[in-house]
Amino acid sequence: MSSAELPRVRFAPSPTGYLHVGSARTALFNWLFARTTGGTMVLRIEDTDESRNRPELTDAIFEYLAWLGIDYDEGPYYQSERRERHREAVQQLLDDGRAYLCDADDNELPGSEMADGRAVRFRTQQGTTVIDDVIRGEVAVDHAQLGDFVIWRSDGSPTFVLANAVDDADMAITHAIRGEDLLSSTPRAVLVAQALGTTPPAYAHLPLLVNEQRKKLSKRRDDVSLESYRQRGYLASAMANYLALLGWGPRDEVEIRPMAEIIGQFRLEDVNKAPAFFDLAKLEHFNGVYIRELDSEELLGALAPYLESDQVPWPPECYRPDVAASMIPLVQEKLRTLSGIIPQLDWLFCPEPPMDEKSWDKSVVRGRASAEILDRTIVALADCPWEPDTVKDAVFAAGEAHGVNRSKSQAPVRVAVTGRSVGPPLFEPMVQHLSREEVLRRLRNARSQL
Repeated sequence: MSSAELPRVRFAPSPTGYLHVGSARTALFNWLFARTTGGTMVLRIEDTDESRNRPELTDAIFEYLAWLGIDYDEGPYYQSERRERHREAVQQLLDDGRAYLCDADDNELPGSEMADGRAVRFRTQQGTTVIDDVIRGEVAVDHAQLGDFVIWRSDGSPTFVLANAVDDADMAITHAIRGEDLLSSTPRAVLVAQALGTTPPAYAHLPLLVNEQRKKLSKRRDDVSLESYRQRGYLASAMANYLALLGWGPRDEVEIRPMAEIIGQFRLEDVNKAPAFFDLAKLEHFNGVYIRELDSEELLGALAPYLESDQVPWPPECYRPDVAASMIPLVQEKLRTLSGIIPQLDWLFCPEPPMDEKSWDKSVVRGRASAEILDRTIVALADCPWEPDTVKDAVFAAGEAHGVNRSKSQAPVRVAVTGRSVGPPLFEPMVQHLSREEVLRRLRNARSQL
């Protein structure tokens, strides 16, 4: 295949809001198709809506594409800088009789000279437009459903359909891979392109992303912001891997794999047209797998922004980096997000362990047995050798004296010391990083509340 025949795709976001998971999936699928076929990825910023554009939103697009590992070969192009080219295209359609001017009351005006304050409508002829969508198959639309649609606004700006048709042609875009929500605008773009004497790209409309109720993901009710997921500690590699599976799957059914392998497996024709469920539990599982693949030094570096944030529940002077580093091998298997490190380690740095009420109710308030286990443990730990195995044996012995098995006998002790019923292994870090006096103080405090 010659370079002239290689695919050219574009990711064309509007800087009117922060990048969300749906847009990120669209960018990723365009990038995967370009990398799989040896084609070209173009970045085009569709910033014609001047009232809603903000520079920081454009910067955020660049930032999150880079975070996900999505690079581009051309651009960024800015649609707002092509206003005169769009005006030329509209004038061509007016001159050819394929469009007409409208006054403020939407009445057709004679003549074809464009002027400020006048809108332009495309003159839709009778017939049917058939779109051979790569994903959805053949889509036929009767032109009666379209009517004469606006291609140039009275404020002097092009509409989405006109600008896209012109820019795709000028940039030699061969494939327009975009969300299913834009399918309704496609027949209009095709008609405009044909009227201008250009060939529209092949279209591939990606399936909708839906929530647990199988409703389309919405900014109003669902957590869709890519920024939110990054702040909570989802790794870029895990997020990109998961996004690649929203509507597509590898033929060998191995889902968690390096991006290089996904590129080798990806085929646009394998994308499913059925809605794709954005499953947060599955994303967390993916993220946990990627976290476990980091070595201790990499993980500690990734966790540092969370452990050293001004939002942590402990005073800054209580944080000990050496203690955090020593805990990495003990907590790595349990982490699903990077922010999840806080409840794993806060009991080591907080003057008082943050008490989880559900853990307290479930594990400490067990009637007389829990009280007596704490009583016996306090007595045993007061003068036993302060080393993990001895402490562990003392706790187990306190439980066995009341017919309680080992896992249940340590439950009230764990909640008293850490504030939670689940967490990293208890005895080794407790003995290494807390003094005997501090442990006894926490045990007595818990006992006094029963």
